[in-house]
Amino acid sequence: MAKKIIITGGAGFIGSHVVRLFVNKYPDYEIINLDKLTYAGNLANLTDIEDKPNYRFIKGDIVDQDFIHQLFKDENPDAVIHLAAESHVDRSIESPMDFIMTNIVGTVNLLNAAKAVWGDELADKRFYHVSTDEVYGSLGETGLFTEETPYDPRSPYSASKASSDHLVRAYYHTYNMPVVLSNCSNNYGSHQFPEKLIPLFINNIKNNKPLPVYGKGDNVRDWLWVNDHARAIDVIFHQGKTGETYNIGGHNEWKNIDLIKLLCNIMDKKLNREPGTSEKLITYVKDRAGHDKRYAIDATKLKNELGWEPSLQFEEGLEKTVDWYLENEEWLINVTSGEYQNYYEKQYHQR
Repeated sequence: MAKKIIITGGAGFIGSHVVRLFVNKYPDYEIINLDKLTYAGNLANLTDIEDKPNYRFIKGDIVDQDFIHQLFKDENPDAVIHLAAESHVDRSIESPMDFIMTNIVGTVNLLNAAKAVWGDELADKRFYHVSTDEVYGSLGETGLFTEETPYDPRSPYSASKASSDHLVRAYYHTYNMPVVLSNCSNNYGSHQFPEKLIPLFINNIKNNKPLPVYGKGDNVRDWLWVNDHARAIDVIFHQGKTGETYNIGGHNEWKNIDLIKLLCNIMDKKLNREPGTSEKLITYVKDRAGHDKRYAIDATKLKNELGWEPSLQFEEGLEKTVDWYLENEEWLINVTSGEYQNYYEKQYHQR
């Protein structure tokens, strides 16, 4: 059945992969990419699909209540896949209000607009809220986050995402909003803004800059290839049970320092450097405030109920990721220089 879907944050790292997948896989769907185009939103991520007949881009801010309500009235979408969020922990420590506004107020604006426009006609409607494993807090050396793990956020970022999760569930219970949620582990892959660990370190290694490692580098993260996350979102959107939450993980835990050393080894090979050259760039810095020790996801529910599993081993995925950044030097230069932010003006004001 043909659907009109608004994907929020569709010019961002994960969002652009979701938009691309849906535009290419479902030619009968009308995909509307709604993005504010902050520093992390980059329309150059979607040049390969921007002229597809089932794709449209709309620039707008989910915090703008009047704009969002008018958009829903004009478009009357069948579904929302909500990815738009401030997501960088360090930025949340510096500027928590940005996270409160986008992640909490923006989510409620979308829920209220959907509620107003959909009314009681909720058959075949879906509000899919994409969240993070960071809402669960920090694990010790053992154990995994499940869908039943109590929330225990430790940063303004994770607290704002936890709040938005609670509100989405509240609208399900109070107003019968047809919601589904997912909480995912750390993503890596192409088109990621180079403030996050893997693209930042690829860029720094390439340019012989220091690799700043928090504390002792012994914090543990569960890593998932972004294309596998997009596949999981596709499956949950179409087959997930209304009102349910699904955890998405890579079954792939790495200490930060071990991941960084693996990345250094891959980069030395790709750049024809002597083994061990890039490791010399590692610089230990003061630990991040409230730094969670370990994240690890139990994605058993998603596998058992909907049949999803990660497709790539981490070493293979990381090598693919390194290759992409090295082969797309112009993209990386544009992002690090800020030139990418002019893409919207060039492309969309000429049409």
